Amino acid sequence: METSQNKVVKKRSRGIYLLPNLITTAALFAGFYGIVAATQDKFEQACVAIFIAMILDALDGRVARMTNTQTEFGAEYDSLADMGSFGLAPALVMYEWSLSSLIDVGWHWGKLGWLAAFLYVASGALRLARFNTKASNTDKRYFQGLPSPAAAAVVVGFVWACSDNGIAGADAAMFALPIIVFAGIMMVSNISYYSFKDIDFHNKVPFMAMLVVVLIFVFSAIYPPITLFGGFMVYALSGPVVSLIRRFKKRGVAG
Repeated sequence: METSQNKVVKKRSRGIYLLPNLITTAALFAGFYGIVAATQDKFEQACVAIFIAMILDALDGRVARMTNTQTEFGAEYDSLADMGSFGLAPALVMYEWSLSSLIDVGWHWGKLGWLAAFLYVASGALRLARFNTKASNTDKRYFQGLPSPAAAAVVVGFVWACSDNGIAGADAAMFALPIIVFAGIMMVSNISYYSFKDIDFHNKVPFMAMLVVVLIFVFSAIYPPITLFGGFMVYALSGPVVSLIRRFKKRGVAG
């Protein structure tokens, strides 16, 4: 006969953990607000909202591991939230800010603008699907393809940096187009990107490492748009650059 205690356990197992999923919901909310702000031409607010979603996205997984509340539901929910915040939101912000103006150049360019935005969205979906299916079989030190939050940071970082400097989206359209295409292609590429997951925050570090962290905070505070865009663009370019260097070294050894 089933005891009342077993019934209580079964009832609890059907529920979900509140804290990590609450953070995930907040990240999804920030991404959705970014879309709403972009439709109202509040592009700087939209970019800041997506960067806030990035911070929350980094927190939910850590909170789940620290509190031992990882679940399959949480992982799936996190991926769906990432698709909204780092797939749809950046593409729509970039399209509303700049790519939509390509129609003024010609209808072929206008079509190319929204197709580029769609390419980014589709790449984000494929990137997340591949990550979910191979998460347990890959080296945790590296990502296969550019992570979707980093790709989003490149896209909205460019929008934020230009808007903050008074550059209109229509004037930067010919730069916005290759940037969003580059970010989309890097997400679905096989290029490896360092994940920073093997950094041990519990052990001691050299004094200079702490000084570097302080300098990063200082530069970020002085001019956040340029610092964030520049930092994430360097990260996005680091994958192909390191990959090319490795290939040249292999050819040198083989030769």
